[in-house]
Amino acid sequence: MNLLETIMAAQGGGALGGLAQGFGLQNDQAASALKALLPALSSGLKKNTSSPSGMAGLLGALESGSHHEYLDKPSRLGTPEAIADGNGILGHLLGSKDVSRRVASQAADQTGLSGDLLKKMLPVVASMAMGALAKNTSQRGIQSRAMATQPGGGVLEMLSPMLDADGDGSVADDLLGMAGKFFSR
Repeated sequence: MNLLETIMAAQGGGALGGLAQGFGLQNDQAASALKALLPALSSGLKKNTSSPSGMAGLLGALESGSHHEYLDKPSRLGTPEAIADGNGILGHLLGSKDVSRRVASQAADQTGLSGDLLKKMLPVVASMAMGALAKNTSQRGIQSRAMATQPGGGVLEMLSPMLDADGDGSVADDLLGMAGKFFSR
């Protein structure tokens, strides 16, 4: 299951409903926002995990955090803790507030939702994405950061389907699409 599918299915749609309610949106608007924002987060995850230290850092965060709770308990999505976690995740994945602003602006172009609203949603969506990744990795049995350093350990191969933002089986098109959008501005 990719990140979008995991978020949409969490709590029988309750996580999506929590996101929608928290931002005064209909569920279809929140789903549209997720679809527009997740490719950039997936791209950042892919880039971050391309090095052994980045992979080890991600696995360490997944092991030590309780990110899955953002999907298991949608009422936590609007808490200061979730927003702070999301901003920390964004810092690691996107690197700067300028990139976050561009991601929100592109998502606004795609969805018709306000760029300001999407900027506010981005940290919450980042928390949800990390929650989805935590749920998927625990279901697939990633138990140790040691796997990240083992040659042929297959961790990146296992994560690739989860990082496929649009569910078409290819992470490459998501990365190329995002790169094209960033460089065309």
